[in-house]
Amino acid sequence: MTSSFHDTRWTLISRSRGDDTQAKAALSELCEAYYAPVVAFLRRDGRAEDVARDLAHDFFAKLLAGGTIDGADPLRGKFRSYLLMVLKRFAANQRDRDHAAKRGGGQVHAVIDGESDTTGAGLQIADTSVEAPDAAFDRQWALTLLARALVRLESEMREEGRSAHFDALKPWLTAEADATPQTEAATKLGMSIEAVKVAIHRLRKRFREAVKTEIAQTVSDADTVREELEALMVALRK
Repeated sequence: MTSSFHDTRWTLISRSRGDDTQAKAALSELCEAYYAPVVAFLRRDGRAEDVARDLAHDFFAKLLAGGTIDGADPLRGKFRSYLLMVLKRFAANQRDRDHAAKRGGGQVHAVIDGESDTTGAGLQIADTSVEAPDAAFDRQWALTLLARALVRLESEMREEGRSAHFDALKPWLTAEADATPQTEAATKLGMSIEAVKVAIHRLRKRFREAVKTEIAQTVSDADTVREELEALMVALRK
């Protein structure tokens, strides 16, 4: 693998290092891309919605302050995995601080138990129907990435002067296709049904490429892009 892949695919991470305006803008873009997954993780980790959002802001503020992101190495593969590792550490530290505060700011207290109640709140059985924090992070990462890819494709097609095609065929890239007859799109575009079918196939192919382009921003090589694409499909099926 030549270095050109890293130059073109890891650019967002590379640009985020440093203290200049370009670095801060690149890191801000990364934070925007991963804000929803971070909030989803924190919510499933037991935080209320408003608390999770506040903690997400704190988490990204630390990234924006510099230093933390320097541990992200393109040779390690996936920025998503790296960010999740850092997020888990952040969440654990935050929980430790919260527990310390509840115990009285770190003071040691003697706890005297009376009679133990074996029928009380002892061993808790996890509810397997509740989505795990890691799974919540991955699922929201997948949804956010698809949304960004859709915006990318829309921008490209509008620049090409094909806004009408995108608007008419967009339902076949989302969950709206079942409610939209192809005859309606054909009428709007002045095309035959067969031509619309071909156009939908091509649009879906372009969308897949847009998804791969989004993935490629934060991985190290072509094999990892394929792995992340598979991970995205798995996350959406959960």
